[in-house]
Amino acid sequence: MGGALPVLTVVAAIFAIWYAAVPPMNIQTALTDLDRAGETVLPEEAAERRQTGGLRLLWLNPQAIPATYAQERPRLPAPHQMAAELWDSTVDKRVTSKRSLVYHGWITLSATLLGFAIGTGLGLLLAVGIVHNRAMDMSVMPWAIASQTIPILAIAPMIIVVLASIGLTGLVPKAIISAYLSFFPVVVGMVKGLRSPDAMQLDLMRTWSASRAQVFWNLRLPASLPYLFTSLKIAIAAALVGAIVGELPTGAQGGFGARMLSGSYYGQTIMIWSALFAAAVCAALLVGLIGLIQRTVLRRMGLQ
Repeated sequence: MGGALPVLTVVAAIFAIWYAAVPPMNIQTALTDLDRAGETVLPEEAAERRQTGGLRLLWLNPQAIPATYAQERPRLPAPHQMAAELWDSTVDKRVTSKRSLVYHGWITLSATLLGFAIGTGLGLLLAVGIVHNRAMDMSVMPWAIASQTIPILAIAPMIIVVLASIGLTGLVPKAIISAYLSFFPVVVGMVKGLRSPDAMQLDLMRTWSASRAQVFWNLRLPASLPYLFTSLKIAIAAALVGAIVGELPTGAQGGFGARMLSGSYYGQTIMIWSALFAAAVCAALLVGLIGLIQRTVLRRMGLQ
């Protein structure tokens, strides 16, 4: 319970701030709805509201506060509205329905896991080459760093268009975008980990006439595992972001990105926020899974 209390405190603070932010964000549209119903105290100010801040509008129209929490298309949905949408789109809908977040989540998760596998494999190979080959260290590492300066929103449409021109559509382009975002943390973390043994440990291996392969498997690789798992947690979250970004420019019919696009087209902000929250929960579960594997592996190796 002691470890859960700080987390619960932060969560409670977030929800308190969220609930407090709803009235000033939604007061404009709430007053418009009350105008139509003839319930606004100051209807003559309707034309001036666009120039008035949300807090002042709340001060002048406190009777509109309850309406800000119950709008059909709010600017900022209240937590209970999003919770109701999540329940409706996960529990009340069949998982095969295109209105189910489980259906969309599986589509995004498939691209995420494939991209994560590709990015991790590429990152591990590059890290090993960088550590053992000075030419790769001087040439590949700067390019790997430079690749991350390109905004993913700019490069994602180009990747999708190029791959579509050679007949690759659907899962593969999204996976490649995920791999693009996830390989860099693995490269950096693994290089740091493989170089973590100090000079005394390396000298000891040399006195035992250990080959480079033996040094790698018996010293460098075990020493790099804590760094590797830390970078994998970052990489899996980045891979999920890449999969969602890959769904946005294509007008995809499935995935969290498609759900967000659909909500944007029809002005359904609650749908957008529920998809965002579901993606955040999915990322947290993936990071938690990596953490569980980390504790298991390090415990068995005696590193924890």
